[in-house]
Amino acid sequence: MAAARLLLLRSGRPEPLSFSQSVCGLLGARPGPTHCGLKRGQLVLSDRPFPGASARLPLQRPPFCPFAALDQQPGAPGAELPTNRGVDLGVAVILQSSDQTVLLTRRTRTLNVSPNLWVPPGGHVELDEELLDGGLRELWEESGLQLPQGQFSWVPLGLWESAYPPRLSWGLPRYHHIVLYLLVISQESQQQLQARIQPNPGEVSAFMWLGPDVAAAVAASEDGTETPRHLPQDLPPSVPPTSLLGSWPCGRVKCVECPAGAVVVLKCIWL
Repeated sequence: MAAARLLLLRSGRPEPLSFSQSVCGLLGARPGPTHCGLKRGQLVLSDRPFPGASARLPLQRPPFCPFAALDQQPGAPGAELPTNRGVDLGVAVILQSSDQTVLLTRRTRTLNVSPNLWVPPGGHVELDEELLDGGLRELWEESGLQLPQGQFSWVPLGLWESAYPPRLSWGLPRYHHIVLYLLVISQESQQQLQARIQPNPGEVSAFMWLGPDVAAAVAASEDGTETPRHLPQDLPPSVPPTSLLGSWPCGRVKCVECPAGAVVVLKCIWL
């Protein structure tokens, strides 16, 4: 098995997790916080406090998670999952401007994993990276935004068990991640960040900034449903994204607002 990115503390010893193991299942899939050790290129998890734990974060998964389904089917097709791979570590950056808007990007249709999905910038953490550095690198690679040192603050928000394909009915999982979500608060306004954004068309096909009310409504959406249960009355019915039309000869991306009608309805946005 390759060098482990994700470790589970058992009997005082950190052990790598196999690809086929449900992390939430091993930790009881409970809503309470999980004790975490945030190390360079690694994440150590435990259901109990341990020396070196630096955070207590919620760990969740969608109700349709294929590993949850496989947990309930002993001896079922889970035996066909790879045995020489571990669970990978990812990071996602919730970038918030000084005026409290949040950046979302739409993955391109040609990507092998989760194509055409609206997500925060993020991706794999390398073994030699601090987790924040991995998130900032992914933010730069996907959006072209580099945040000046000393002009932002950050805090870990939570952990998400992610599989792709996301449902067992779509086939056995080919990817298995624990994603660490980081809230990164910039001292720059949306207008200042927008002036410097240069999305990578190989990974991003569109982007948008969500106001605090819309972002809160999207975050409150229940996984597996089309719309949040309770929407404030004053929310806009849709949110206009900025689509990438192509590249200038110098490599910069030309961005234009989508015309009227070409909007993303709230129920289509998934975090």
